[in-house]
Amino acid sequence: MAFTDDSRLDTSGIRRSGGGGRGVAVGGGIGGVLIMLVAGLLFGQDGINAVNQMNGGGYSYEQVDGVAEDQLAQECQTGADANSNSDCNMVGTKNSLDAFWQDYLIENTGIQYSAPALDLFQGSTVSTGCGNASESTGPFYCPVDKTAYVKTTFFDLMQTQLGAQGGQSAEQYVLAHEYGHHIQNQLGNLKYSQYDPQGADSGAVRVELQADCYAGLWARNAQEDSNSPVQVKPMTEDELNRVIDAADKIGDDHIQMTSQGHTDSSTYTHGTSAQRVAWYMAGYNSGDMQKCDTFAASDLNNP
Repeated sequence: MAFTDDSRLDTSGIRRSGGGGRGVAVGGGIGGVLIMLVAGLLFGQDGINAVNQMNGGGYSYEQVDGVAEDQLAQECQTGADANSNSDCNMVGTKNSLDAFWQDYLIENTGIQYSAPALDLFQGSTVSTGCGNASESTGPFYCPVDKTAYVKTTFFDLMQTQLGAQGGQSAEQYVLAHEYGHHIQNQLGNLKYSQYDPQGADSGAVRVELQADCYAGLWARNAQEDSNSPVQVKPMTEDELNRVIDAADKIGDDHIQMTSQGHTDSSTYTHGTSAQRVAWYMAGYNSGDMQKCDTFAASDLNNP
């Protein structure tokens, strides 16, 4: 969704960690990239944890680049900036997500919203409370430090490696999904991805599909929220199609077919392409958090 040109962006709560440190070792070539995409592209941290166990684990927080943060504040001031720059799009999207969940969460659950941090990390690796991650891992949320990690060059990989159309709305979907995990963390649902970590009907899949639904929930309500400090324009048909395309391209079945030429539903952790689209649309069409209860769903194919 495009922002109104005169929206004022706020970069507080957003950092740009520098590179270096003990990174995850990733093999060279297309194969190595795809392996990491399969591990983390689907916006979870499970793959990161598994890779870290093989590479020594542990973490130390990266040094925050104050110069880079000052530059971000200078670059990202208005909605017009967000409409033309991926980093600024993330800033505007965070502002909109915070404004939405600040009111919506307490009104619908009685729980006070606590905004997560956003790290638009710049190096080839990043150290987090959940372990080390490579830039090829893809965006993820860490519940330990309550931070969403995004390197915006990933959006190019999503297009070149998996054939997604990309675009502003698709990028927003990525961050909105990570915010969905933060909401689950506040509600106590995120733990189910660890209790039941894989399988077509697993807790992990239900957690991921609920985060997709929450992303759609935000998109529906954000364009109707006249009180937000950042205003988004109504979503166009093309913008919605780009979100649907992105969700389709990151389903377990599509990822597995792309990387290994066959699928195995017993190893699913995030849901099929059709399921990810369906649950995003459940949130988008209803604008109702109650429609996102994947844990009560008897059929994940039909929200």
